[in-house]
Amino acid sequence: MDVNQYLEIFLDETKEHLESLNSQILSLEQEPENVDTINEIFRAAHSMKGMAGTMGYKRMQALTHDMENVFSEIRNGSMKVNSNLIDTLFQCLDALEEYTDNIQQTADEGTNDNQQLINMLNAFLKPGGKEQAPAKESGGAAKTEDGPTEKWMDIKIGESEQLVLSTAKSQGKNVYGITVYVQESCLLKAARAFLVYKAVEEKAEIIVCNPPAQDIEDEKFDLDFSLIIVSEYPIEDILKSTRSVSEIEKVVGAAYEVEAVAAEKQNTEQTAETKPAVPAQAQSAPVKTNEKKAPGKPVVNRTVRVDIEKLDVLMNLVSELIIAKNSLVSASSMEGGNGRGFNEQIEYLEGVTTNLHESVMKVRMVPIESVVSKFPRMIRDLSKKLDKKMELYMSGEETELDRTVVDEIGDPLMHLLRNAADHGLESTELRLQRGKPEVGSIFLDAYQDGNNVVIEVRDDGNGIDVEAVKNKAIERGVITPEQGDNMSEKDIINLLFHAGFSTAKKISDVSGRGVGLDVVKAKIESLSGEVEVKSRLGEGSTWIVRLPLTLAIIQALMVTVGGEKYAISLGGIQTLEDISPSEVKLVQNREVINLRGSVIPLIRLSKELDIESSKSPEDNLIVVIVKKGEKLAGLVIDELMGQQEIVIKSLGKYISKCKIISGATILGDGEVALILDANALI
Repeated sequence: MDVNQYLEIFLDETKEHLESLNSQILSLEQEPENVDTINEIFRAAHSMKGMAGTMGYKRMQALTHDMENVFSEIRNGSMKVNSNLIDTLFQCLDALEEYTDNIQQTADEGTNDNQQLINMLNAFLKPGGKEQAPAKESGGAAKTEDGPTEKWMDIKIGESEQLVLSTAKSQGKNVYGITVYVQESCLLKAARAFLVYKAVEEKAEIIVCNPPAQDIEDEKFDLDFSLIIVSEYPIEDILKSTRSVSEIEKVVGAAYEVEAVAAEKQNTEQTAETKPAVPAQAQSAPVKTNEKKAPGKPVVNRTVRVDIEKLDVLMNLVSELIIAKNSLVSASSMEGGNGRGFNEQIEYLEGVTTNLHESVMKVRMVPIESVVSKFPRMIRDLSKKLDKKMELYMSGEETELDRTVVDEIGDPLMHLLRNAADHGLESTELRLQRGKPEVGSIFLDAYQDGNNVVIEVRDDGNGIDVEAVKNKAIERGVITPEQGDNMSEKDIINLLFHAGFSTAKKISDVSGRGVGLDVVKAKIESLSGEVEVKSRLGEGSTWIVRLPLTLAIIQALMVTVGGEKYAISLGGIQTLEDISPSEVKLVQNREVINLRGSVIPLIRLSKELDIESSKSPEDNLIVVIVKKGEKLAGLVIDELMGQQEIVIKSLGKYISKCKIISGATILGDGEVALILDANALI
């Protein structure tokens, strides 16, 4: 059986189970008696054991088997949950994660047996408890005790099968009856039955199967099925190989008494030679079962796993469609349109492309839950490692982001949380002196804000000591003392993002504030996002990460500067203003305007882009007011063209030096317009 085709499904499902186990075991630590949580953990361990067994990963199977045994005892009430057990279970999860990573990279689980962990798990089980655990867990055996266990006795045998059996007997072969009991908690009964068939067929020929093979394939059977077989091996050998299949409760078997058949029939060589029809059916054993659900079970969640590359192709096609639509729009405006019908068709096409784009975007959207679900466990570990009491509160895990962004955002968020735990929160003694609660709080909140998703990491710790940061920066030669005196508090805090900057008295392996923050900033900016910090000394800090919902298609304002066309993302634009030259003032030799009580610096795009403006100095200025976090700035342009849906095309690695250009787009007339990054300009 070639299992490689199932490898991706195995990895996906294993990762889901590990995520679930991480959060469930954390919950169990809070509520050790919660039966639902215990059952959920038991089921996840049980499923992983079955999956690993089917794929042939023996070490993974052994570890999950012992985890399952421990939870079987907890379910039965013969064992209690304590913090040592929780620690051991988390170590088991780390080991399972290691196996999964190995499998992902090499399709092999590696050579680490984790014997020490298995010994620790078995130490929790009371003597002799380990062997009985699976039997107790399933209730299958108990059910079978009521009636006769040797159910092969009830099989009605037809004349042709009778003939085959008696001929085999006369040739000195053994005829056996076997009944196989599947565990009640088995997820894929038909798949187990198929593995039993394979094990039996290595040493015997299946003559009759009850229920018929087709019913077994369709999972139309209870928890047992019976076989009548012919073999040259002793019954014990066959029973032993069938018992090795996982999720099988028990197998019973004995010699089968064949009734005598009329001599003249027995002598018919042809029938003796002919292979009976039933075993052939039995041999076409249930292969397809992996994709069948047992009848009557509710559909859990109707999702389809799609390779991200296929979605990228789909996204690219939508992009091309939008470019084609833009070409039609510009063609119609050049030729003055061809009557109302032409414009209606364009509007219709516009509606279709917008809806198609939104649909594809929704397909690419995934909740950030997959990233943040591992953080509560990380904070628990940090709490022990740093010897500080802390609690993580999360909200907005269901907020959705583009899949490519979600895959990349995990590491930056982990850095910020470690930062909060290590540097943000004070020691327990200091918190008590300051009259704060003994347990420090770290918050991770995610929410959607317009075309952006905002993720905030805050703590109620010490906040950032601006003076300490400034002195450290001067000491490191990052700034001069004069620069330090002229810098605002915000600018000093932003020095934390300078490469290799750290304020830690001793840089720990958990984090150094600064060691890693430059990486965090670079990573978030590579996703067209931004990060800013707010802090109050003694009260705590907030790190705000803003990310765009999508990296492919945006609504933009088209402008011209010196005859060149540029696009500015609509997401950051606040207002458009008409300003007379007399309103422009100079502050510290920089141009600013006073707009409704706010002093806003002006950025002349003609100067930044090194193009000669097509407007004379006496003309009124067209100013686009853009916002980055709390900061506002006015971009001075020559002309407004209007709003347009544009497709972002990357400029590749060759033009990565120019920070103020974030990409390019193809306009309707085939011209290329550059996309300006307002954040970088500010």
